[in-house]
Amino acid sequence: MEKQHDIKGTLKDPAAIEIVRALLASEVYESRAKLARAVCERFGFFDPGGLAQRGGCAKALKELERAGHFVLPASLRGGARANSPRRLPQPLADPQDVPEKAGEVRGLTLIVVETELQMRTWNEMMLRDHPQGAGPLVGSQLRYLVGSEHGWLGGFGFAASARHLADRDGWIGWDAPTRLRHLNRVVGMSRFLIRSSVQCRNLASHLLGMVLRRLAQDFEARYGYRPLLVESFVDTVHFDGTCYRAANWTRIGQTKGRGRQDRHSKKEKTVKEIYVYPLEADFRARLGVIEPAAPPALGIADGQDGDAWAEHEFGGAKVGDARLGARLVGSARVLATMPGSAYCAVAQGDKAAIKGHYRMIEAPDDAAMTMAAILAPHRRRTVQRMKAHGTVLCIQDGTDLNYNRLDQCTGLGVIGSNQTGAQSAGLHLHTTFAVTTEGLPLGVLGARCTAPPAKARVKAIGTGAPAAPVPIELRKTFSWIAGVRECAALAPELPDTRQVCVMDREADFFELFDEQRQDKRVDLLVRAKHDRVVGGELKLFDTLRNTPAKGRLRIPVPRQSARAKKSKQKARPKRDERTADVELRYQEVALSPPAHLKEKKPVTLWVVHVREPSPPDGAEALEWFLLTTCLIATAEQAEQCLRWYCLRWRIEDWHRVLKSGCKVEALQHKTAERLKRVIAINLVIAWRIMLMTLLGRNCPGLPAEILFSDVEIEVLAAYAKKRGSPSLSRLATPYAS
Repeated sequence: MEKQHDIKGTLKDPAAIEIVRALLASEVYESRAKLARAVCERFGFFDPGGLAQRGGCAKALKELERAGHFVLPASLRGGARANSPRRLPQPLADPQDVPEKAGEVRGLTLIVVETELQMRTWNEMMLRDHPQGAGPLVGSQLRYLVGSEHGWLGGFGFAASARHLADRDGWIGWDAPTRLRHLNRVVGMSRFLIRSSVQCRNLASHLLGMVLRRLAQDFEARYGYRPLLVESFVDTVHFDGTCYRAANWTRIGQTKGRGRQDRHSKKEKTVKEIYVYPLEADFRARLGVIEPAAPPALGIADGQDGDAWAEHEFGGAKVGDARLGARLVGSARVLATMPGSAYCAVAQGDKAAIKGHYRMIEAPDDAAMTMAAILAPHRRRTVQRMKAHGTVLCIQDGTDLNYNRLDQCTGLGVIGSNQTGAQSAGLHLHTTFAVTTEGLPLGVLGARCTAPPAKARVKAIGTGAPAAPVPIELRKTFSWIAGVRECAALAPELPDTRQVCVMDREADFFELFDEQRQDKRVDLLVRAKHDRVVGGELKLFDTLRNTPAKGRLRIPVPRQSARAKKSKQKARPKRDERTADVELRYQEVALSPPAHLKEKKPVTLWVVHVREPSPPDGAEALEWFLLTTCLIATAEQAEQCLRWYCLRWRIEDWHRVLKSGCKVEALQHKTAERLKRVIAINLVIAWRIMLMTLLGRNCPGLPAEILFSDVEIEVLAAYAKKRGSPSLSRLATPYAS
């Protein structure tokens, strides 16, 4: 069936309504089921297998009855009990002796549900273990049982896709009429279950691969046509979607929290992530859509002139409606003229603009005006800028934003405490910042602003047994893994660009390297913090120190001002600028897993070590240990990794611009969600300030009109003339009268 029947649209026609009325007047159809069958025969509502589409027809008739066009026969259903799923008479036995790895499961197979016993088994598993239960599913349906020699392990359920899904429909690129004609070729994975008693590593992604390889064929055998695209939803409150990414599904957006039956837009469901998997490479063409051209690569300064930059970096943001999107662009453009100032001061008395800005920022906390939505257009432009480079450094780091003075602000977390135990309120910002290998900033790839909870004090209880480790997804360190996953997900868009994720010592934990081992589309470069055992009783740091040097380098060490001790921050002595002569070493090592991950295999990495053997009197010796997944076979490759890590300080500089230049810690709003919205705008403004500064230093001959509007150049020229600055006066040359 290349095109599906528009049953409701057909029956809404006045002539069709008269035909239905005539059928009802004949008094032959004492039940709705028989009437639906007759209507299917009269209008040709049959699927490719020759089966009448009675379910869709009955639903359309019911909606037309609700609209007052006619009265249907009384329903013969016996209430809720008649609709309850058929179950087994006794609980389903748990599987036995399931191995820890998916590849070791014996007799793993998928069975299409066809018999009464298979349906009862499927229902029993879903009702007991799946949060959504057994259904009902809607539309064309296909169910699978996951069998093995160990017992039943789980099941799948496929049914009709969502009728309206803004992010999915925008990603496909079809309009409403095209969607109505071809929606049947998109299938929803409504249920995916691995039973709670089954603990088997990589089983979920393995089963996803198995079912997708046969779904189209099984669907065609039952319904006469092949689906082209599969969609599914992940409730991120309970799950992270790791198995979907491992099985090469693509995350394309989020739901609105409405659900199929939400006719009054109450949004009572949780917002879920949307994942899709194309079953055919040319699915868009078969769905009646022209394949969109890939966005072109952008130069680092393209579109950054004073008039257009805000439209490029914020335009098209899905923040609720087009008016809010336009307001976002206008607010960003105005705020960038005087970074760090309140909008009411920058708007220069424009009451309408001031009112519109604060109405936008003060939208309800559950509105579409989120940090991710605000940053989405800038992120797309960042990816386009990344395309123009063979290697891009994706630098991650976190910083605390102190809002302790905002006593009335709700939703803040605890970012620290002093010696007396007094806690400081604020937000923790974790970002991924893309820069070139020359250090020029390309943009913000990701940002998460969270409210850290207060650390609970837990007393040891009796037995002395160690507490169970907290799952990595619930730890603060998971932000580093999430950032790596975001970069890996960009790999299909960046086939010619190598991404190297650069991180400081806080990212030195085993789970991060294990994550990269499972998805090697990005490389890691992390400064080592832990002196691990690497073989027998040998420790990592001494192992490298005792190997012969493979080269010598001269590294500039910048000056550092003294800092007095405050709160929990240590005092810092003054440091003069100097050049350090260091020895270079590198070696491949295998890092063993920690005790709570003892079932995992060691991770093989390269270590680059630099050490200053003879520092000046009174100076601390320079020493770094860098862990990387990049191949280090030569001294030149080791030196390259060192140069890349030196650029990690770009994100520190950017955070300093955000705090000192844009003054985000001086913001005043009543909820943390409102603070996040303004922070998101300032993240991009701080990036642009940093870009302009570095371009001015690295490319002094760059034409001024690339970054400034004509009016801004005239103002600068007038200022230069007043100050008698020949370097600034050159800006005025193209516009001299």
